[in-house]
Amino acid sequence: MKKSLYQAIALSTGLLLSGSALAEVTGNIGATSNYLWRGTTQTNDAAAVQGGIDYAHDSGFYAGTWVSNVDFGDETSYELDLYGGYGGNFTEDLTYDISYLYYAYPDAGGSIDFGEVALTLGWKWLDVGYSKVINADSGVSGASDETDWSYIQANASFPLTEKLSVAFHYGYSQGDVVEDLFGDTYADYNVTLSAETDIGTVSFMASDTDLPDNDAKVVLGYSYGFTL
Repeated sequence: MKKSLYQAIALSTGLLLSGSALAEVTGNIGATSNYLWRGTTQTNDAAAVQGGIDYAHDSGFYAGTWVSNVDFGDETSYELDLYGGYGGNFTEDLTYDISYLYYAYPDAGGSIDFGEVALTLGWKWLDVGYSKVINADSGVSGASDETDWSYIQANASFPLTEKLSVAFHYGYSQGDVVEDLFGDTYADYNVTLSAETDIGTVSFMASDTDLPDNDAKVVLGYSYGFTL
């Protein structure tokens, strides 16, 4: 899934922000054999090194940043994501999350940054989400409206053992931008097996889309999270 440094660094000690609510700053680093975003490679099927910093407040507010190398076949070498949102519970089992995510490509030859808002609802092992691009630079695609781009998804995750879990994903990308970039709207789906170890999380993912020129892919991943 991807992720402003915002004011998180200033609060890295976990001091009180307001009242008695606590703040926490965490970090993550990782690597993947292929950086897939919504089923399509962002690294020309090559490996990626990734990492981020996240700030979370007990009130439900969070913010963060995340970076990865990319390869679009041009001079663009990395992606920098800035995001913030608010999440909470309707009931013990029913959750919600509202966020904004800005995708930046600082060394791109053209203007291809864009941002989207997302709403996610969760129930126990299942979550469903809807994302909509609300701002986009003129170079994202050749579509007349660069914000005509949305995504719906459903995810289910189940523990198999104390340290082993399996997750299933289905997503659907639609809009004029998607049709311009990929030739049509499309669905993506994957199955991921993850194992928690003493030195991080190892994952194995099988992913595919219904795009005619996009082959099924197997992706190996590793991530390690820590508190700052």
